[in-house]
Amino acid sequence: MAGVPESHTGWTFITNHARVLAVIADNPNVRIRDIAAHCRLTERAVQRIISDLEHDGYLSHTRDGRTNTYRIEPDKVLRHPAEAGLPVASLLSLLVQDETERVNKPVTQHRRLRSSAAM
Repeated sequence: MAGVPESHTGWTFITNHARVLAVIADNPNVRIRDIAAHCRLTERAVQRIISDLEHDGYLSHTRDGRTNTYRIEPDKVLRHPAEAGLPVASLLSLLVQDETERVNKPVTQHRRLRSSAAM
């Protein structure tokens, strides 16, 4: 990767931890470099997030040569009390599905959705 990704200003709905987890859910053999590029984070930030997720039992990995294979614990409950009882799998089903739909939908459909939401 040739440099640090462009930073984002302002707030977002999804945390970087959720973004990283969604990328891993989509491809358990993904490289840290590719996660960083997709999430617009530095590789070091992704390493810290993966470490956080592993430390708290949401994620584990096995190493085969130079390749990591990640395993998400789908039944692990989300951390915030407002989401008490909601498993990681529920969150990921929304994020991974959204990514798939975003790639497959034509631009005109996105415009219609935005117009409907404004009403």
